[in-house]
Amino acid sequence: MVNYDVAVVLLAAGRGERLGAGVPKGFAKIDGSTLLEHALGQVKNVAGLRRVVVTAPAGLEDEVQNYADAVLGSEVAWVVTGGETRQQSIGLGLEKLAEFDAYRAGAKAVVLVHDVARTFAPTSLFDAVAAAAAASDDAIVPVLPVADTIKQIEGEWITATLDRDKMARSQTPQGFKFAALRAVYAGAETDYTDDAALWQASGGRVRAITGDPAAYKITHPEDLGLMTAAREQRSGIGVDVHRFSEDAAKPLFLGTVVWSGERGLDGHSDGDAVSHAIVDALLSAAGLGDIGSNFGVDRPEFAGANGTIFLAGTIDLLAANGWRIENVSVQIIGNRPKVAPMRPTVEQALGAILAAPVAIGATTTDGLGFLGNSEGVAAVATALISRRSVG
Repeated sequence: MVNYDVAVVLLAAGRGERLGAGVPKGFAKIDGSTLLEHALGQVKNVAGLRRVVVTAPAGLEDEVQNYADAVLGSEVAWVVTGGETRQQSIGLGLEKLAEFDAYRAGAKAVVLVHDVARTFAPTSLFDAVAAAAAASDDAIVPVLPVADTIKQIEGEWITATLDRDKMARSQTPQGFKFAALRAVYAGAETDYTDDAALWQASGGRVRAITGDPAAYKITHPEDLGLMTAAREQRSGIGVDVHRFSEDAAKPLFLGTVVWSGERGLDGHSDGDAVSHAIVDALLSAAGLGDIGSNFGVDRPEFAGANGTIFLAGTIDLLAANGWRIENVSVQIIGNRPKVAPMRPTVEQALGAILAAPVAIGATTTDGLGFLGNSEGVAAVATALISRRSVG
């Protein structure tokens, strides 16, 4: 747990004319979801998050509120109409945030200003900026080095070659102590292109931290195609085995659902070999350990827990590290239960939880071993996950 409060002002009021999508930028879609939904998905897991204020295009406030409520919940998400400029929109967002009691007090209140154009900025970047802002009275800006040679021009003439080692590409989110940034905006007389520039013009210092390539800014039509194509993909495998219980009253859970008329499986939780194998496959793909290291048997809150609990926790871990689930496949091994009658139900249930296609298959061991002797059930799962990988 962090010892400071975090709020995010998410700028989504832009018309997106350069993007050429025919809709405001936040409503353009990648992989079937709006840029706004993608951005909110990264924001929702920020450590210490208390409020998110989204600036909306005039006339589309209700649509933006619906998206924000669906991802964050109405108790976290606020929407305000954006101004004519970026700076005006931020000022309106800060004033809305000032209605929140914790932010009127302000001592531990951090605000992160972020552009919906940097849709896939990972949660880890928000956390890094917030932690740095909480520990400092300076502005915090994530930056990336410049790879190209930078020329200064006047008209058609190149007048100088700049030292790229002293240059950096600025990103968002940018972090500040809330009360200080609000005071800077209240006294602003000139319009600047970003918060750090206004902060500096008001006499404040700006500290750079390492940015993230995934916080790529979507501005032009080709950027949408780039972000659609630019994915890092990883696969993982998970295996789980449980023996049948001697308790005839214990229900069988596989894939989070009850298989009526079947004997249950022993285990610290509900013995759901299918869900547990999926968890291990997802965690291994992301390099985040396994079910034991994240949801161990030494934790009493997981005693008897349904597989849904472990799957939901795993989804949160993946999202916090920028991963999304592409698909999952599970092979159930054993003489019983018969899988075919339950396959559609289990695939639908798991697909709804994981928000991804799930395929269930089954096989036996031709009478070999404990599975062939009907002593238990095994499950082998494979998972494909992806995240943005833009340089």
